[in-house]
Amino acid sequence: MHRPVPLARRPFSALQHPREVIRQFTPNWFAVVMGTGVLALAMAQLPANGPWLPALAHALWGVALVLFALFAVLYGARWVLFFHEARRIFGHSTVSMFIGTIPMALATLLNGFILFALPGVGDAALPWLQALWWLDVGLSLACGVGIPFLMFTRQQHSIDQMTAVWLLPVVAAEVAAASGGLLAPHLLDPAAQFSMLVTSYVLWAFSVPVAFAILTILMLRMALHKLPHESMAASSWLALGPIGTGALGMLLLGGDAPGILAAAGVLPGVGDMLDGLGVISALILWGMGLWWMLLAVLITLRYLRAGMPFNLGWWAFIFPLGVYTLATLRLGHVLHLAFFSLCGQGLVVCLGMLWAVVMTRTLRGAWRGELFVSPCIAAARGQ
Repeated sequence: MHRPVPLARRPFSALQHPREVIRQFTPNWFAVVMGTGVLALAMAQLPANGPWLPALAHALWGVALVLFALFAVLYGARWVLFFHEARRIFGHSTVSMFIGTIPMALATLLNGFILFALPGVGDAALPWLQALWWLDVGLSLACGVGIPFLMFTRQQHSIDQMTAVWLLPVVAAEVAAASGGLLAPHLLDPAAQFSMLVTSYVLWAFSVPVAFAILTILMLRMALHKLPHESMAASSWLALGPIGTGALGMLLLGGDAPGILAAAGVLPGVGDMLDGLGVISALILWGMGLWWMLLAVLITLRYLRAGMPFNLGWWAFIFPLGVYTLATLRLGHVLHLAFFSLCGQGLVVCLGMLWAVVMTRTLRGAWRGELFVSPCIAAARGQ
């Protein structure tokens, strides 16, 4: 005689029906891809005494790739099967911001392909990578302009309800800029390299100043109205994202500039200037990121004393810290300073431990179905 499986052990036990996985699916899940992918990229920068560390980093990138494909199918299915509910995202003041995680997740996977797969696949993959990068650019630009436009015209916002999630749609462009800095040196055509370099600088300028304007408002909001609700506790780390990505982008683009501009035969001498400017800018941004990271640690400790309910927002701990870690390791490589290299290695260890905790709780919540909740549907029911 078979005993019935306890309800808590059944998949999606918290949902009325398994199809609710599709109906309640939101773009927040793409933050899982971002966090897993950036950990893979960071681990690949560590000095390895054996093959296990590069293999583990490669495997994590493979996991991120599979998750992206799965999430893309689920979110696409939601738009096909539940179109009228899916479109409500554009009117929601919080969930709409997470649309920016889709191009950022794609850019993270492209970076991983360049690092892990391109050496084995060869130059035949470059046209596909270039096409995907331009697609990512288009998505990033659309998020960076479209979501703020909706904020100004359709959504309801107030300064006391503001959180760092406002950064998500605009930061996607600078993530694409950093990806362009990684991909451009691999292109075979000097004209294509030059176009990607210039576009990446424009993307950086499209994003970083707007992000800093949002950070200024965020500091005012936190001073006047104190910390947000505990459900948004991890959002304090999101501010580290544009700072770390901005630093990393300037380092990568500045390192590319001398060779690319020389090959294109334009702007003689400007490449070396951009290289130096990239290092100085990255150092300044790294210092600001250090201030914000220490502040985020103190804020998190305060939340932990009061209790922090787990939700998908906890992935805000991972990607921002990951890009700041990559910028730190890159500074160590460029400046040949052990301080940055050791700091970066320590941050990778912290990043790995955080990822293990957040991923474990994510898998548990996904199995039970507790994390499949669309605030857009809940808001519509409350009206």
